Amino acid sequence: MARQKFYAYFIPKNEESGVTINWAECERKVKGVPGARYRSFNNREDAEAWIRSGADYAKVKDYPPGVYFDAGTGRGYGVEVSVVNEKKENLLPLVLRRSKLNAFGKELLPQGVSNNYGELRALFYALKIAGKLGIKNIYGDSALVLNFWSKGIIRHERAAETIRLAKKVAALRRNFEENGGTLELISGAMNPADLGFH
Repeated sequence: MARQKFYAYFIPKNEESGVTINWAECERKVKGVPGARYRSFNNREDAEAWIRSGADYAKVKDYPPGVYFDAGTGRGYGVEVSVVNEKKENLLPLVLRRSKLNAFGKELLPQGVSNNYGELRALFYALKIAGKLGIKNIYGDSALVLNFWSKGIIRHERAAETIRLAKKVAALRRNFEENGGTLELISGAMNPADLGFH
């Protein structure tokens, strides 16, 4: 059974803040709101303390143990895939040969693929790595990938390669969750795999 999560949010414009017990409720408060800050906690006390401290991301000292994934395009070479642990240590060498990684230790995907495809590919690797290491928590900041594509919910007009990968990821995810694993949506600002660009 998945453990209870608490989602703290703060909206600077009107100084509204609160703690919810599900992501959907928190998302309704912060989605599309400029400057909104939010993050998940394992208990209400820590969530409330974060709000009282000013809901400052910089005041978060430690990331929860787990595998974190992301993708980004900011260096101008195409989509890069990133998978790290809570210490920001690169985990991709556990599933890819070093010759497949760029100078930054990330996988550079072929020109023309979307950032969303990169996020899906990053989750594919994260699931493989978590299984290999016996890790039960995976975190990412792509709502599309976590809420839809990794569950096999994908439009048929998508590229065939994206559909094939989504099916593979959905099978890996089912197995991961059946064995007690959890996947959690976090903000990009709270993701140590974040490449600093999207």
